[in-house]
Amino acid sequence: MVTFIIALIVLVVGFFTYGTLVEKIFGIEPERKTPALTKTDGVDFVPMSPWRIFLVQFLNIAGLGPIFGAIMGIFYGPAAFLWIVFGTIFAGGVHDYLSGMLSIRKGGVSLPNIIGDELGKGAGLKMFIRILTLVLLILLTTTFLSGPATLLQGLAGLGTMDFQGHTIPIVWVLIIFGYYSLATVLPVDKLIGRFYPIFGGILLFMGLGIMVVMLGWHSSEMPEVFDGLQNRQTNGLPLFPMMFVSIACGAISGFHGTQSPIMARCVTNERQGRWIFYGAMVAEGILALIWAAAAGTFFADPEKGLYGIDGLQAFAAAHPGENIAALVIDKVSRSWLGTIGGIMAIIGVIAAPITSGDTALRSARLIVADFLKWDQRPIPKRLMIALPLFLCVFGMVFVDFNVVWRYFAWTNQTLAVFTLWASTCWLYKSEWDEPHIKSYRYGYMVTLIPALFMTMVCISYILIAPEGLHIAPDKRVTGYVIAGLATISCLFVFITWAKKHRSIME
Repeated sequence: MVTFIIALIVLVVGFFTYGTLVEKIFGIEPERKTPALTKTDGVDFVPMSPWRIFLVQFLNIAGLGPIFGAIMGIFYGPAAFLWIVFGTIFAGGVHDYLSGMLSIRKGGVSLPNIIGDELGKGAGLKMFIRILTLVLLILLTTTFLSGPATLLQGLAGLGTMDFQGHTIPIVWVLIIFGYYSLATVLPVDKLIGRFYPIFGGILLFMGLGIMVVMLGWHSSEMPEVFDGLQNRQTNGLPLFPMMFVSIACGAISGFHGTQSPIMARCVTNERQGRWIFYGAMVAEGILALIWAAAAGTFFADPEKGLYGIDGLQAFAAAHPGENIAALVIDKVSRSWLGTIGGIMAIIGVIAAPITSGDTALRSARLIVADFLKWDQRPIPKRLMIALPLFLCVFGMVFVDFNVVWRYFAWTNQTLAVFTLWASTCWLYKSEWDEPHIKSYRYGYMVTLIPALFMTMVCISYILIAPEGLHIAPDKRVTGYVIAGLATISCLFVFITWAKKHRSIME
């Protein structure tokens, strides 16, 4: 209980302190007109109220990640709490805030344009980032289509089909896919702006309900960092870098950088940015913290000598080959919240990925539209871009879900690395190009440090993970050395570029 309470307080304090610092380093200009006001088109550039944008942003980024990822991350032990807290404050919040604010400053552009502008003027880099981002969004939409469809199939079974050894809940897939099509093409304020705040409220209520029951009746069974930060995972995989990829959306996620520009086109004043982008990330970190603690608490059985995470490990061992995160959500929600509360919790868990999947497709449409420079007011032009994306996603449904999820996880964090490096370059240039923030001479460190850390995470992950090169356990040190040298090389490239830019400006 002590760890959870302290972590919760640190997250809230981090928003008001570190979040404010990042805002000052960025240098907001409240008098500057935003793209929502200068490019209003009634489709994507639509002014909306700050509270509505916050709830939509929160729901957009809070898919399966902060719940499923947090549950799977706590298998590694109480160290997961530290990553959720410090990752949210020093990496995820900064990442989400700057990806949103840079989009506003650059006229509401999508993430590939932001990265391409800052990391290189060549068309090749922009095209690479566009392809990487589109691949990520297609993979994410597929996972956020298959996951909810599977959960709904368990609640209300409909028609299924077998394809190459795995069962597809095809009726639910088609129903959700039909909704995705509407949300992708219709103006942002028709479905997303109108209904998402409701689902966002349900998701927050679910988390609050779980937290109240956990603190009120199960506080003595909660995991503590005082129990030790050693790796508790039993599958032989190391805590670093695996835990830092498992817990993505609850700490830092490249997907969030694709969502912030969607809401950046609706913000009416730069002063709103910290509450919307950094604030939504902190809210998601709190949600991840609650579910990590709940999963590590619920299965404690002192009579059998199982405490906290040991009980969770035993439960997972008793259900081989099943979706453990989904089972944990179902058991915790129904047991702690009762029938009605459990239903609302399940609705929240299902609504969260669905409402992230459709905005992922919407983001993909905007990225392609930015590249083609197509006006998105005419419906036929929206459909010309959306239809090929629909076909790609529908085709991916027939690929094994576990395969799609694994490659999504790494692609997701790799995109976050590019976003952090792009933000670092922008902040460094701003110190020389914009006098009003020159007092923060080393402000770019707020993104440089997490950029280096996440570079190390992603490179070591692709070397060590089973879906990567899968270096043998006795040779993992070699993988860490290679990843470390590659990270240092990235730092050297940045320092070289920074000296060149400084000499030009001087």
